[in-house]
Amino acid sequence: MAGFLFPGGVLSLPREAAERLLNCENGDPALLYLSLLSRGDAGGLSWSAERTRVAWETLVRLELADPHKTPEKAPEAKPEPEGPPDYTQLDVALRLEEERSFRMLVEELQKRLGRLLSPADLKTLLILSDYLALPPEVILLLTGWCITQTEEKQGPGRRPTLSQIKKEAFRWHRQGVDTLDKAEEHIQTMGRRQEAASRLLPLLGIHGREAVDAERRYLETWNEWAFQDDAIRLAYEKTVLKKQAMNWPYMNSILRSWHQKGLRTKEEIINAEQWKSPEAPAAAAGQSPAPRTGDRLRQDMDRLDRLFHRAADRKEE
Repeated sequence: MAGFLFPGGVLSLPREAAERLLNCENGDPALLYLSLLSRGDAGGLSWSAERTRVAWETLVRLELADPHKTPEKAPEAKPEPEGPPDYTQLDVALRLEEERSFRMLVEELQKRLGRLLSPADLKTLLILSDYLALPPEVILLLTGWCITQTEEKQGPGRRPTLSQIKKEAFRWHRQGVDTLDKAEEHIQTMGRRQEAASRLLPLLGIHGREAVDAERRYLETWNEWAFQDDAIRLAYEKTVLKKQAMNWPYMNSILRSWHQKGLRTKEEIINAEQWKSPEAPAAAAGQSPAPRTGDRLRQDMDRLDRLFHRAADRKEE
């Protein structure tokens, strides 16, 4: 890190690193990179461990951090605050009596979940609205997302529990999703990741499981780069040929190279890189391929025949 420092406290970073950070979907990787560049750690960022881990994984994916380090070895963020208070039935009753917006939220959630909320559910809802300070519209949007995910995994009509909704709410909170605009953008991002994963995972020989978060970020990036499926498959085959197994950072480096060259299809890539099969090494060197044995024999016989004809013509003359 010290090699990037200039006199006078000015920080400098390579143009390629800046361009990669500017192309990110959010600013967390750039902030973490600047913190590492300036301080050598993430001590200046008031982030949770999860938020720091996500930003660190993005830096690894962008090849701006050491891929051999694990999240445990990555710079540690400030510790999480203490957990939510132990809300009581009296707390819930007072909130229902005093806040019309909370009562309306309870009624709307009961409609969407198709059941009455239990006392434990109401305490959980108080954690979301009071401890996490999520606005009612964000909680409703979060609930709708959880309902969609539950139906996709378990079938139509199935509904998530409040515990499942709370788990997702804490995940959103760690990622800074606390307004309606951020929630809508977050859902769009997750939807793109899921769509990219469902389309691209089979091209990578992955079946019968969902992509993990780190894989989804790779897949979304490749999808945003507008590669056609045959180009993704070609990069996968090159990766397996080189690494003898799927290697996400290596495949990402291949696709980034093609992206920077403006190549999107298999045909464009083959034409641009003069892709050659192993059966034609001479052609790859700019030479005509050597004829096969039968072809060579016919060529020799034709040459001899022409020589005999020329000799006979000279005798007649």
